[in-house]
Amino acid sequence: MFQQVQTAPPDSILGLNEAFRNDPNPEKINLSVGVYKDEKGVTPVLKCVKEAEKRLLENENTKSYLPIDGRPGYTKAVRELLFGADHEVLTSNRAVTVQSPGGTGALRVAGDFLADSFPGRALWLSQPTWPNHPNIFTAAGVPLKTYPYFDKATNGLAFDAMMDALKGASKGDIVLLHGCCHNPTGIDPTPEQWKAIGDLIQENELLPLLDFAYQGFGDGLAEDAGGLRELARPGQEMLICSSFSKNFGLYNERVGALTAIAGTEEEAAAVLSQMKKVIRSNYSNPPTHGAAVVETVLTDGSLNTMWEEELAHMRNRINGIRKLFVDKISACGIDQDFSFIQNQKGMFSFSGLNQMQVDQLRNDMSIYIVGSGRINVAGISEANVDRLCEGIKRVIA
Repeated sequence: MFQQVQTAPPDSILGLNEAFRNDPNPEKINLSVGVYKDEKGVTPVLKCVKEAEKRLLENENTKSYLPIDGRPGYTKAVRELLFGADHEVLTSNRAVTVQSPGGTGALRVAGDFLADSFPGRALWLSQPTWPNHPNIFTAAGVPLKTYPYFDKATNGLAFDAMMDALKGASKGDIVLLHGCCHNPTGIDPTPEQWKAIGDLIQENELLPLLDFAYQGFGDGLAEDAGGLRELARPGQEMLICSSFSKNFGLYNERVGALTAIAGTEEEAAAVLSQMKKVIRSNYSNPPTHGAAVVETVLTDGSLNTMWEEELAHMRNRINGIRKLFVDKISACGIDQDFSFIQNQKGMFSFSGLNQMQVDQLRNDMSIYIVGSGRINVAGISEANVDRLCEGIKRVIA
């Protein structure tokens, strides 16, 4: 039977990472895969994580299964990080959370839940979006539509076109929004635009699904949750897929969560039961270690303070690198305006480079960028920025 199986194409991003590892050039630069890197090009283990792991090692006394929905202390801490402890969705008990294997796992649980509970309802994705979004929801059997997001002429948000498209969504359709640090563009709505999006969703009775993978990487923990909290109006339903890969550096621990907000406490309990049903037939229950680390840090005052300081350092480094890149590329005599990169948020930006230029950078200089021109800003450093700018100058010329 396996003779009939065709070789699948490599993942567009992870395949590049494999090619990078096999490249013998000592000056190679990887701006493709979405992981944070420090000044030395290393994805670090945070000090708060190390301290939490020491405590867990000393105090752990069982390896028994977790409940289907995960660690209760973790799911409670996730909700409080999203909304703040006193938010109406928490005090009214209409928010429920399940622990998941990373943000990707949360998205797949959401997709299976939507396909089972609301078959045929379309899910709207931004154009562009994270390349794995269509894969996940297509595999779950959710019909997809798209709305404009990136305005190539201004390197900004195509807000009017986005709103016009979403006005055509049918009642009960799902709208996937990036909570902050949009991947791949780095462009987020303003507070005023978030309010207009919330008004449209409420008036047209749409269901927002937020992919919230980068909280704290934009402007700050509370600031980055501004769009989410704007949408979380009294009675408004919502799904939120969150991840701690980036802001805790727990990439290989696969720590995520799916939070559902219902209209009432009773409805939230029914939604939770359906999400647990989906999980039981998939991975049964989640792993504990990464979630225990996050729970330990978020519920301990000193560790939480340490985490926020380390997160601020990562955020400030990314923002500083954005400015450094813009300054350097301007100084090397490129006529093309790259100043927009300094105003974007998070790890990603569209560089404006086309597929041919991206290929030339990889083939001639071992500089790896996704075919769309998306760059991982965190992969830029003081050590490689001059070579990167020279490469971009060469392919543009």
